[in-house]
Amino acid sequence: MLQWVYNVRHYFERHGYYVCARLADRLGMRAKSVRLFFIYVSFATLGVWFAIYLTLAFWLKLKDLVYTKRTSVFDL
Repeated sequence: MLQWVYNVRHYFERHGYYVCARLADRLGMRAKSVRLFFIYVSFATLGVWFAIYLTLAFWLKLKDLVYTKRTSVFDL
């Protein structure tokens, strides 16, 4: 079972790093810099969607507070 995990890891490292290495060669950069760029971009985009989610949740909560239904006139 553990050997299977190592084989999958080796496959993805070999092919995934190959993409970064080729892109780095094409751009004239170091492969390590390209890999770090992809890591940072993935965290940044995740953070953007989380911020949008929090903004929408706050907006909906604010809307519910403003537009609450009152059962009678005396609920002020």
